[in-house]
Amino acid sequence: METFLGMNYNDWWFLVFGAVISGYAILDGFDLGAGALHLFLNKEQSRRIAMNAIGPVWDGNEVWLVIGGGVLFAGFPVAYAAIFSAFYVPFMVFLVGLIFRAVAIEFRSKEPMLWWRKTWDIVYCVASIIISLSLGLMLGNVVGGLPLNRDHEFTGNWLFFFNPFAILVAITTLALFMMHGAIYLTMKTENRLYVKLHLLSNNFTIFFVVSFGNTTLYTLLYIPHLSDFFRARPGYFIIPLLMILCIANIPRQVKKGKYRYAFASSALTISLLLIMVALEVFPYLLYSPQDPENSITIYNGASSQKTVKILLVIALIGTPLVATYTSFVFWTFKGKVKLDETSY
Repeated sequence: METFLGMNYNDWWFLVFGAVISGYAILDGFDLGAGALHLFLNKEQSRRIAMNAIGPVWDGNEVWLVIGGGVLFAGFPVAYAAIFSAFYVPFMVFLVGLIFRAVAIEFRSKEPMLWWRKTWDIVYCVASIIISLSLGLMLGNVVGGLPLNRDHEFTGNWLFFFNPFAILVAITTLALFMMHGAIYLTMKTENRLYVKLHLLSNNFTIFFVVSFGNTTLYTLLYIPHLSDFFRARPGYFIIPLLMILCIANIPRQVKKGKYRYAFASSALTISLLLIMVALEVFPYLLYSPQDPENSITIYNGASSQKTVKILLVIALIGTPLVATYTSFVFWTFKGKVKLDETSY
């Protein structure tokens, strides 16, 4: 197997996929969190400010999801086929949520009627919650494993997805995004809305810590093999330790009013959580607990060596360009939100 800088191309492609998914979770995560807490804001002006805080960036953040799908399709087509077939129902729910969230953002301020705006507020909030829960549910099932046959086809039914571990991961994902979104909105607001979001940031941080604690406890008790990697390699314990320190730093920075540091800690928490997931499942892309030999790995589910080699070059060029564009947009729209005639 060919290598590049001491690593084979399949491993590199796994890293690229993980990096793209992390980018999506961090960027669209605060958009989804802002939408999920939208109904906690009671005033019309507050809701408009919150929506305009994500207005310039939400659609660009979704680009990372498209890149993630492209990376999976190009680099690991067998895993792409199995995952999208197995998760057909959750993905359809997820896509419907994406559609309605986009429509709600664009349509809400098109008419001045109160009933019109309240309707789209509800749609926006519910769609954001559904998207977050769907992402968490799919992540939980990927990590926990799915029953696969020798042709790498899913042999369960749609009710299988609603297992306790996946449900706990879904709730934790929603809590994490709501905390992430509340911190982001606090950075972008001022006056009374700032005070309101300061309280919500604290509340959703507690929500996340409790959810994360429950999920961790369940994992240790009922899915102990997920921690085998860290038990076998004590040096990697630094990763969960750093994650815990980042989580602890969030309420500390919120209390001080240093929301940029709190947001950075929240983003690092997401990254470290996904790094832990990647280490726990590696080299599996889709694990089959009942029949491990039917599992899809980064080796039996990958494209040809020539294909992944060419694709890696393209990814190393394209991904930094997208990251540069994203950074430029955030720099352009930095600072507090100010409403004007062009606002949502």
